[in-house]
Amino acid sequence: MGNDTAVRVSGLRKRYGDTAAVDGIDLEIACGEVFALLGPNGAGKTTTVEILEGFRRRDGGTAEVLGEDPGSAGRLWRARIGIVLQFASVGPELTVRETIAHFAAFYPRPRDPDEVIELVGLAEKAGARISTLSGGQARRVDVALGIVGRPELLFLDEPTTGFDPQARRQFWELIRQLADGGVTVVLTTHYLEEAEALAGRLAVLAGGRVVAIGEPSAIGGAGRRTRVGWDTPAGRRSVQTATPTQAVGDLARQIGGEIPGLTVTRPTLEDTYLELIGDRR
Repeated sequence: MGNDTAVRVSGLRKRYGDTAAVDGIDLEIACGEVFALLGPNGAGKTTTVEILEGFRRRDGGTAEVLGEDPGSAGRLWRARIGIVLQFASVGPELTVRETIAHFAAFYPRPRDPDEVIELVGLAEKAGARISTLSGGQARRVDVALGIVGRPELLFLDEPTTGFDPQARRQFWELIRQLADGGVTVVLTTHYLEEAEALAGRLAVLAGGRVVAIGEPSAIGGAGRRTRVGWDTPAGRRSVQTATPTQAVGDLARQIGGEIPGLTVTRPTLEDTYLELIGDRR
């Protein structure tokens, strides 16, 4: 694995009885990248991430994370990754500072706990007990525990489930700060707008396989599905085209000026996502 690659997966497979949870996945994630995994429940997202984290054994294929096989990597490798689980839980009677300082002691070169508390926006709650925090504040503690060890790679599993819109956007800003600092982020989410806001690239999983991969705009705005519509004396007309700019130019020349009722509609990421997973549920 090159120094510029954080994760490389080839032919990854995992079965549970007769069910293929992961069925031949290939992925490559660059260092410093924010990469999102999308897919419906049962698509294989969590199983894939658990294999990459070293928590679950694969049945086939190869996996390298930060240059090592996560299935056999040791404690020094584990200190290089951070994990924020979907349903994290810490002692409710400890304060924020006590909790983060306790976890910091597990790492060879941790961040200063107060620095981490400031980074996740909990400076005013440093002395508060975990049990008194709101859901969004408690989730920030989870992130603090994931980054206190100075991870090179951070796994986020459904990090904003249950957040209100304001808390979700504040959390997005925190993830952007981490990415700007050089941390590679692997994100699983059900929120398509979250993937679009944060990820440089994403993969859509369905039935244990990757059915699409690329930049959110490329997956969501496929030119071949762009619809150009306009008004005519006989009524509304439209065409689907891979070259919408050319189509509009041709129409303008045919009409000899402004195009009445012109609309150019590109498919959203949600449109494409639903199409990709529709026949694989």
